[in-house]
Amino acid sequence: MAEHPGPDSDRVRLTAWVHGHVQGVGFRWWTRARALELGLVGSATNQADGRVLIVAEGRRAACDNLLGLLDQGRSPGQVDTVVTDWGPARGGLTGFVER
Repeated sequence: MAEHPGPDSDRVRLTAWVHGHVQGVGFRWWTRARALELGLVGSATNQADGRVLIVAEGRRAACDNLLGLLDQGRSPGQVDTVVTDWGPARGGLTGFVER
């Protein structure tokens, strides 16, 4: 008997390092609002080197949408590049927090 994928089978973890002028401009708040609209959980954290680290878990399509929004040039500040890493959802996250 074939095994059917469960409802969470398309859940992923997106880790994105956002480079540019993204600190002190409301970028983490904006990212949090977009992530919550998309039903994602995770965090947006300022890094010492000026980047923002985003960890988001949820459906692959929602994570793709968030990534697209980050790259459109409509976020606060100036996004120069986004470096991403994809993996399976690990769970253990609730809400979407700014750090």
